[in-house]
Amino acid sequence: MYKKFFKRYGPLIVIMTFFSCIVLTSFYIILQPKITLPIYSPSMVSTELVEEEIQHVKKYHKISDFSMINQNGEIITQDFYDNTIYVADFFFTTCPSICPIMTENMFEIQEKILNKNIKLISFSVTPEIDSVAQLKKYALEKGVNDLKWNLLTGNKKEIYELARKSYLVAKSNGDGGKYDMIHTENFVLVDKEKRIRGYYDGTNELEMDKLINDLEILEESYKN
Repeated sequence: MYKKFFKRYGPLIVIMTFFSCIVLTSFYIILQPKITLPIYSPSMVSTELVEEEIQHVKKYHKISDFSMINQNGEIITQDFYDNTIYVADFFFTTCPSICPIMTENMFEIQEKILNKNIKLISFSVTPEIDSVAQLKKYALEKGVNDLKWNLLTGNKKEIYELARKSYLVAKSNGDGGKYDMIHTENFVLVDKEKRIRGYYDGTNELEMDKLINDLEILEESYKN
């Protein structure tokens, strides 16, 4: 009796089971919470990294416009990063401690985004030392791809204000100069709307893995 039943209805049961699995899987995927990245504001960041005048700001924070010179002597503004996801950091070419590690990790990111609409930017915190020639020498040594990654020098006051008021990554207690600063090891993830979407320790391998994953999440968010 059972043999006749399965002979007659077995294929139908298999098909129904197959489609049931597809439906259940689809519902499971649809019902999963969508992963989104936070949008950072000054009030969410350590006060030592933010200018006092904006520490209370809780929303609508965006990266300010800038105009600086890259390793090829070209003027680079926000227009270069228009409608583009990018990763930013602050460094200097003669830094003997964390900068070499940060630059190496930035290079690894560069290699993973060559075919993506993602770019990189590194601001020198010692522009009086990091001339265009110095940046070019450093870029050649570190394998910088000019189409993807700008090393920038310029007015120190502007760089200081970008670090403290836009990217929120620099302490003010340097050597006492008016625009002196101690930059952090942070990499900053910026979205197409010029908003900060993540901070990552640029010297930590696990943090770099998280950054790569968050880049994918941010990319995917623009496809919907």
